[in-house]
Amino acid sequence: MTQRIALVTGGSRGLGKNAVLKLAAQGTDIIFTWNSQQQAAQDVVEELQQIGVKAVALQLNVSDISTFGDFTQQVTQALKETWQRDTFDYLVNNAGIGINVPFAETTEAQFDELLNIQFKGPFFLTQHLLPLIKNGGRILNVSTGLARFALPGFAAYAAMKGAMEVLTRYQAKELGERGISVNVIAPGAIETDFGGGSVRDNEQINQYIASQTALGRVGVPDDIGDAIAALLSDKLGWMSAQRVEVSGGMFL
Repeated sequence: MTQRIALVTGGSRGLGKNAVLKLAAQGTDIIFTWNSQQQAAQDVVEELQQIGVKAVALQLNVSDISTFGDFTQQVTQALKETWQRDTFDYLVNNAGIGINVPFAETTEAQFDELLNIQFKGPFFLTQHLLPLIKNGGRILNVSTGLARFALPGFAAYAAMKGAMEVLTRYQAKELGERGISVNVIAPGAIETDFGGGSVRDNEQINQYIASQTALGRVGVPDDIGDAIAALLSDKLGWMSAQRVEVSGGMFL
């Protein structure tokens, strides 16, 4: 079997880091991107190498579409130099930020920042990378439970993720002729530094979410990393165009 390679955006921290470690534990080699934390990225590379897989970290700002051509060339070069290949198997569009601001107070600048990072960036990055994705490969987009249920302060963020969910179905339809499956994972509330770390650090928020979750607790990064690795396993190769919420049953 040919060695599998996954490209994960935003892999130096948070859920992206957890995802690359879980994929690596399954024997998948990794290319991941980082935006501003070069040392953190290098630390992840070393951790991945200790697991026993090959790993390459590349800088990318997913909101700056003008750099995608150069980034695609860097991926091409990394594939050639590290794996002697010209394609990779899995693309995980994970990189993102969270802005918590009421609908009535959301500025155009905040809206545009979310648009570029959460929707426009993944749209055109995937487009650029299509020639490098192996026929029969996988694309996994990342949404949020907030696209199903509504919590005040996330109107713009959730709207962009809702757009990603619709895009997922269109990608699945149009890329199916190449045997590429496309799905979207929607995490619930997770204890990370995302959005300032309020879910992790604010006891009141944490307890409220746990009380509204069927499984009785807030999610942790391992919950999502394990799910991403499972969704990219061979056993789910026939699944495409699906939204999979991984929230422990929030707000049912």
